[in-house]
Amino acid sequence: MKSVLSYLSILCVILAIGCDNASKRNTAQNEKGDTPAELVNDDSTKRRYISIGTAPAGGAFFVVGSAIAEVVDGNVTEANWEVTAEATKGTQENIRRVVNGELEFALANAAISYFAVRGEGAWGTEHAIRNVMTLAPNVGLFLTPQSSDIRGIRDFAGKRIVVGPAGAGFEYFLKPILAAHGITYDDFTPINSTYIGAVDLLADGSAAAAFVGGAIPTPAATQASTSQNIFFIPFDDAAKQSLFADYPFFNAVTIPANTYKGQMEPFASMNVGAMHLISAENADENTVYEFVKTLYTHRAEVVKRHGAGKAINPKNVVKDIGTPFHPGAVRFYRDIGIWQE
Repeated sequence: MKSVLSYLSILCVILAIGCDNASKRNTAQNEKGDTPAELVNDDSTKRRYISIGTAPAGGAFFVVGSAIAEVVDGNVTEANWEVTAEATKGTQENIRRVVNGELEFALANAAISYFAVRGEGAWGTEHAIRNVMTLAPNVGLFLTPQSSDIRGIRDFAGKRIVVGPAGAGFEYFLKPILAAHGITYDDFTPINSTYIGAVDLLADGSAAAAFVGGAIPTPAATQASTSQNIFFIPFDDAAKQSLFADYPFFNAVTIPANTYKGQMEPFASMNVGAMHLISAENADENTVYEFVKTLYTHRAEVVKRHGAGKAINPKNVVKDIGTPFHPGAVRFYRDIGIWQE
C-alpha cells in the first residue's frame, strides 16, 4: 500500500509540472502575439480544392482551363489551395455544376450563359452564375465546299447543315444568327457533329455546310481549307448589325487575310459568344478576389501555354457580355483601376 501511495504521489507531481510548463508555453506565446495551439482554427490549415470546369479534351476550353489552373495553382498566395482543371461536357454542364456547388469556377460560352442567367430558352429557371473574367472571343465561321451552290446563309434551306456537337448548346447563338438571316432550324436538316467530324462530312458530301468556331486560327477551319477548296460563307451586314444591337455577346471580328489557305482577303466574321470564366453568385467574395488577382497578375504565363491568354488584358477582362460580374472580381478590377462603372 505504501508503494502504491508513493507511486501515485510521484505521478501527481509529474502531471503538475507538465501542466505548469504547458501554461508557461501558452503564456509566452500569448506575449509574442501567437495563438495557443488548442485555439488554432483547424479550417485555416485544411487543404482546399478548387476545381475549374472546362470541356472535353481536345478543344480550346480544356487547354485554356488547364493553363489557368496551372498558373493559379503555382502562384496563389493561399498556400492551402490546390487548383485543378476538370474535363466536362462543356458550358451547359459547367453552368449547372457551378450552381450546384460542384465546381468553384468554370469556362463557359457567353451566349449560353446569357440565356441561363435569365432562365430563357430551355433553361426554364434563372441560374445564379456570375462572370469572373471575360476571355477570348469565339469567332464563328460557316464553311462550304467551293463547288457547292451555297453563297449565303439563306441558301441553307433544304440542305444538311452541321450545327455543332449534340448537347453543346450551340443553338443559343446559332438560332439568333439564323433568324437574323430569315431562316430557322426547321428550314434545313441539322446535323450534330464535332468540328473535326464536320470537316469530314463536308469532304465526303454528307453535309452541304458546317459551323465551326473558336480562337483564330480555328483548327477545324485550318484543316478544312488545307484539305479541300473551301468557301467562307459571309454574314449579311444588316443581320450582323441587328445581332449587335440585340445581344451583348455578339460583336464584329475581322479575320486577317491569309489566315486560312485560299482566304486571300480579310473576312468579316463575328464573335458568337466569348469564352468567359464563371462562378456561382454566392461564391465567397475573397476567394473570387484572390483567384482573379492571381490569374490577372500572372497572365503572361497563360499566354505561354495558349494564345487565348492574350485576351487577359485590361480592356477585355471587364467587357460586359450579358452576365453580371461577381463582386469579388469587381473589387479587384476597381483596385487596379480598370473597372468601368
